[in-house]
Amino acid sequence: MTDLDDRVALRAADPGGMLETVAGLAAQCRAGYATGLAADPLPEADGFTSIAICGMGSSAIAGDVFAAVAAPRLRIPVAVVRTPELPEFCGPHTLLIASSYSGNTSETLGLFDEAVVRGCGIVSITSGGTLGERSRELGVGLVLVPEGFMPRAAFGHMALGMLGSLEAMGIAPPHADDVDEAVTLMDEVMDESGPDEPPPANPAKALALAIGERVPVVWGAEGIASVAAARWKTQFNENAKVPAFAAALPELDHNEVVGWSPGRGEEFAVIALRHAGEHGDVATRFPLSEEIARRSGAEVHEVEARGRSDLARLLTLVQVGDLVSTYLGLARGVDPSPIEAIASLKRALAET
Repeated sequence: MTDLDDRVALRAADPGGMLETVAGLAAQCRAGYATGLAADPLPEADGFTSIAICGMGSSAIAGDVFAAVAAPRLRIPVAVVRTPELPEFCGPHTLLIASSYSGNTSETLGLFDEAVVRGCGIVSITSGGTLGERSRELGVGLVLVPEGFMPRAAFGHMALGMLGSLEAMGIAPPHADDVDEAVTLMDEVMDESGPDEPPPANPAKALALAIGERVPVVWGAEGIASVAAARWKTQFNENAKVPAFAAALPELDHNEVVGWSPGRGEEFAVIALRHAGEHGDVATRFPLSEEIARRSGAEVHEVEARGRSDLARLLTLVQVGDLVSTYLGLARGVDPSPIEAIASLKRALAET
């Protein structure tokens, strides 16, 4: 166990500097947005009738962010593809975004190659690797983000780089004001929940300690909050090294809610991500659904998004989740950075 109030102990328990990286997320988002806006080359936007965003893991979540924030204001459909197979609809009128921080994700590289064969318009978002090399060779769109991060720790560069590049192409509407709002509010979150603030005055540390040994289950309204919930889930997996789950309202009220039967929730902590833009029906469902989980024995907590824009609301929820998951890992006495299970799985796959 690591004392979250002891800055010396926190640094010693976090040799990879994950907490420092999480603390810099707001600045990273601003930098990513600027990188996307300035990207060159980018394809002409005329003639595209669909967008396919291809990636895995944290690189795919960048696509989820774009789909939640910008796609509702577009006149063409957006699909996030997390499979090794390119959907049949992808062709010359499809803009394919190949998103891989490392540039070496096998599924993404395969989809990139198939997109070239089919004549798709292509934009690659990467720090380099094979994807960067192939993109330069073929002269396709390229958003080059900084190297040196673990993929999940490059969230701001990838998500906002994607948003900025699609804005530069004229596909996404302008988001400069929303980025400014988001960054300002994310800095406010850090002022309240950064490493120097002790619990219980520090909401992120307090939530991490309240979760303790319970399994986190994160709920969010379909849209920006469900994307944030998915990010929380994967950050709990990778930073805290614990199983975690995510679900969206209203869908979970048609299945999952039945599983919260008496006594079944005692080993779980439900974290509901709320925001002011929820549909009225969903806002009504939240307290009723939370009460069912509470009666099952689960601990229930709410985290409120900040801001006027969808982007600010999503990113402030992400900022809190990144902090909570990192604090939970440190409190459990584990180094947040390593992901040995993924590394060993990749080695096994390479051998087969």
